[in-house]
Amino acid sequence: MRTRNILWPTDFSDTSSHALSYAIEMANLYKVGIRIVHVVDQPFGDENYMILAVTPEELAKTMEAAAAKKMHDLLGQLNTDLKIETVIRRGDAIAEILAEANSGDIGMVVIASHGRSGLSHFLNDNVAETIANKATCPVLVVK
Repeated sequence: MRTRNILWPTDFSDTSSHALSYAIEMANLYKVGIRIVHVVDQPFGDENYMILAVTPEELAKTMEAAAAKKMHDLLGQLNTDLKIETVIRRGDAIAEILAEANSGDIGMVVIASHGRSGLSHFLNDNVAETIANKATCPVLVVK
């Protein structure tokens, strides 16, 4: 942990932004860098039914470009001397975050919990809970 980076997954929400301050604090404490990861959902559609005006690939590229702009804006707001690395992946958020977390060079994951409960918790995948249960490194879940 003390020599490996902190992973901070973000969906650019206020909740995940709150967890960034914890990631920075932990990185400063251990004198390590931060890897920021954002996962773009893989859109799907059937061009044969003419449901989409653009192909799923074009839509995914547009979503990745928007995420890259948000990432650039976020980096512009950070005032830190830490080494910061950014990654934008495409696919299932849980699978992609776990792949980053278990890659071998991550010492800790700092992830926000959206705090869903009741029916919303039942209907939506709980990304933070799954990461905490399946990651091979320590996970700090921030509310």
